[in-house]
Amino acid sequence: MTVTRTSLTLALAFGVLLSACAARGPAPDTAPTHEAPPTESATDVPVVHGQFPAETLYALLTAEIAGQRNRFDIALNNYLEQAVATRDAGVIERAMEISEFLGARQQALDMSLLWVEVAPQDPDALRAAALQLARAGQHDHAMQIMQQVLQLDDDTHFDLLALAALQADSETRQGLLDNLLGLLDQHPGNPQLSFAAALLLQEEQRSDEALALLEKHTRQNRSTASVMLQSRLYAGRGETEQALALLREGVAEFPQDHRLRLLLARMLVNDEDYQGAIEHFRELVRQNPDDEEIQLALALIEMEAGETEAAIAGLELMLEQDPDNASAALHLGQALEQAGRINEAIAVWQGISAGDEYLPSRLRISRALVSEKRFDELTAFMRDERNRQPQRALELYLVEIETLMPTDAALAMQRANDALTQFEQNTNLLYTRAILAERLGDPAGLEADLRSILQREPENAMALNALGYTLADRNERLDEALQLIEQAHRLKPEDPAILDSLGWVHYRLGDLKLAEELLRRAYAAFPDAEVAAHLGEVLWQQGKHREARRIWDEAAEQAEDSTLIDATRKRLKGD
Repeated sequence: MTVTRTSLTLALAFGVLLSACAARGPAPDTAPTHEAPPTESATDVPVVHGQFPAETLYALLTAEIAGQRNRFDIALNNYLEQAVATRDAGVIERAMEISEFLGARQQALDMSLLWVEVAPQDPDALRAAALQLARAGQHDHAMQIMQQVLQLDDDTHFDLLALAALQADSETRQGLLDNLLGLLDQHPGNPQLSFAAALLLQEEQRSDEALALLEKHTRQNRSTASVMLQSRLYAGRGETEQALALLREGVAEFPQDHRLRLLLARMLVNDEDYQGAIEHFRELVRQNPDDEEIQLALALIEMEAGETEAAIAGLELMLEQDPDNASAALHLGQALEQAGRINEAIAVWQGISAGDEYLPSRLRISRALVSEKRFDELTAFMRDERNRQPQRALELYLVEIETLMPTDAALAMQRANDALTQFEQNTNLLYTRAILAERLGDPAGLEADLRSILQREPENAMALNALGYTLADRNERLDEALQLIEQAHRLKPEDPAILDSLGWVHYRLGDLKLAEELLRRAYAAFPDAEVAAHLGEVLWQQGKHREARRIWDEAAEQAEDSTLIDATRKRLKGD
């Protein structure tokens, strides 16, 4: 019975309430027959309202007007009062729904229990009360009521009870689990019972038991939810093939279930079976032609699989349908770039003029121009962008500098100096210029900018670490280097870059054992080439040559740039 309407929908709902509640009439003593509503036009159906007194009609009419004017507090109060006064099942249900919509949890619970009191054989009332009780943490009472639904042989929501119980404590979950397992013995073919019990077992870190339960109870009568949970349990144990096989069976059995097919497609992507994933994503797009997230996912996988032209066609179609879809435009530019159509890619990115994708698009343009050594064009373009969007000038400077840094550090330094004339003493610019100074062999410039930052921000861990590491790496003023890095470490004790610096300075000071301990921690958290070079050197100096070589080989294989590792091996004659 969860209400997900917008406020406008809720307001409009008040307009039909008078006739709906009156037509429902007093609660019957027996279960409702659920007959189909008449098909005559509204003008042929007489409106019955005689069972409500005038004051009730007036209160409901007032609630309708209040709802249309977004005064839901008045509407709710009127419905709550009339629900108690009339004990009409329709008024009670609507009062519960409005309470739930407004987040009035206690009132929603009270109304659901009143509904059960008025209509004790109505499965809708029983289900609503069970869910409200579960949300209130009254799981035992919720289970008792849901068992009544089971006895009525109607659709149960044990799965929703289990989901609500996931936020409870372990003891409460265990109590609910015991009740579910007891019911499952009596009703072994109920897929909601087996799913709910397995879900709680998984939450209790009893995944093997959860999997065994699903395998036993869902072979002949499974639901999409149980298939998805069972496949995730297989995947969690590393049994990817079993998970995929089960999902394929599930998709064949429930071909229209989008969540099931989406899980299969994503698991195929994780397994790097891009063609298989593409097949299912294309079917999802066919079934959900207006779902832009699925369309975008398909295009990205097509790009990953090398089906660039298909990705371009899909992304262009998305932009035809929604010209303002900046995410589609950003990725269309990437696909065009992947196809070697650089100018077309730049034109598409230039069309992104605002929003979250604006800066990423400018970064893409900058990288594309630099890759083709079109530096003058980059300078002119970024200058025009800063003039056009002065509020983003600082960010645009940083984008340009970051792009230039690996290729032309001197030009990047020139741009950093330009930026600092406009944004004096900006920390990000000063830090960037310090890094550039290091690359250009200007240690004095690096130290000056870092000390300028620390003068104004004495607890800037990034600057403390950078200055301390620079001194340690140059094997200069090691006591000061240690002091700076230890201060950064106190501020950010788990930062792997700082752990790397701390290990390196202790190596320079001759404490190889402590250096190894710190560098192992840094490498475990962040196994990049620089940390590997440092750790390998410390191990080498202790005679652990085989392990040093293994770490260097491992990191070099994964790194885009293994220059530092190569230089370290050459210096130590570790080839």
